[in-house]
Amino acid sequence: MKRGFLLGKFLPPHAGHVFLCRTAARLCDQLTVLVCSLPDDPIPGEKRFAWMKELLPDVRVVHHDRPVPQEPRDHPDFWSIWKGICQKAHPDPIELVFGSEPYVNRLAEELGARPLIVDAARLAFPVSGTAVREDPASVWQFIPGVVRPHFQKRIVLFGAESTGKSTMAEWLARQFNTLFVPEYGRTYDANRKSDIWTRQDFEAIADGHEAMRASIAPEAGPVLIEDTDPLLTRVWEEFLLGKPASQSFDRPLADLYLLQDIDMPWQDDGTRYQGDPEARAAFHERCKELLREVGANWRLVSGSSLERRLQCVREIEIV
Repeated sequence: MKRGFLLGKFLPPHAGHVFLCRTAARLCDQLTVLVCSLPDDPIPGEKRFAWMKELLPDVRVVHHDRPVPQEPRDHPDFWSIWKGICQKAHPDPIELVFGSEPYVNRLAEELGARPLIVDAARLAFPVSGTAVREDPASVWQFIPGVVRPHFQKRIVLFGAESTGKSTMAEWLARQFNTLFVPEYGRTYDANRKSDIWTRQDFEAIADGHEAMRASIAPEAGPVLIEDTDPLLTRVWEEFLLGKPASQSFDRPLADLYLLQDIDMPWQDDGTRYQGDPEARAAFHERCKELLREVGANWRLVSGSSLERRLQCVREIEIV
C-alpha cells in the first residue's frame, strides 16, 4: 500500500487546498491530512478540522492543536519536533509527502519519504488563505460551500406583514447576485391541520427557517438575504399567542436587520392577520423593541418602493 501524507493550516480551506488533497489522494492508496492549528488563530482549529473532514470524506483527516514552533528559526529542534508530530499522526511508514511549498522537501527527508510538489505556482486555483481572510468576496468562487457561511453577511428583511419583505428579498438577491431564504412561516401556516397556534408551531417554524438557510448558504454569494428569521418568528409567537415567549432568544443573530416601515398600505392576500391598523402598529413597535433587546444591528427602511430599495442597498454595502 502506498501511503501519502500532507499537512497545513487550511486557514481557511479553499479550492486550492481541496485540489491539492484530491490530487494527492489519487496518487496514493491511503492519504492522511493533518490540520494544524494554534489557540490564537483567527479561525478556530476545530472548525477548520470539521470543514476538512466534510470536504474530504474519503480521506483520513486528523488534527494537531498544541502550540509548537512554526518556523525553523523558532526552535533549534524544529524539524525533530515536527517529525514527531507527523509520526504520531501517521504511525505507519509514509511513502509520499505532498504539498505546494518548498518545506515539503525537508519534511519528506525527515520522514524517510519522497516529496511530491503539486502546482507550486498556484496556476490551477490562484488563491491563498490570506486573500480569503482579507477580502472573501473577491475570491468567492474559490471558497468551498461548507466554508462560505463563515464569511457570509446575513441580511434579514424584518417587520410587520404587507410591508414588502418578500418582494424586497427577491429583488435584493438579484441585485447582489446571490440567493435568498424564503419565508418558511407562510408555507408552514398554509399546511397546518389546526386553527390553533401553539409554541411548538413557532419552534418548528424557526427550525424550518434555519434548516433552509443552512441548505441555501453554501450555494449563495457573499451576502445572504433572508425573508424573516427566527427572531421575527418570536414576535409572531407573542402576537398570535397573546403572551411573552417562554424562553430567551438563543439563536444566532444576522449581521443586519432591515426593518420595513408600516408606511405602506396593508393588503389582504387571504393569509394575513393584521387588518387592524392598531394591531399592525403594535407589531411594528414590538419588532423595534425586540431588536433593541437582543442587541441586533438594524435600520428602519421607509418611503416609496424605490426609496426603500436604494436604502437597503446602501445599508448592505456598508455592513
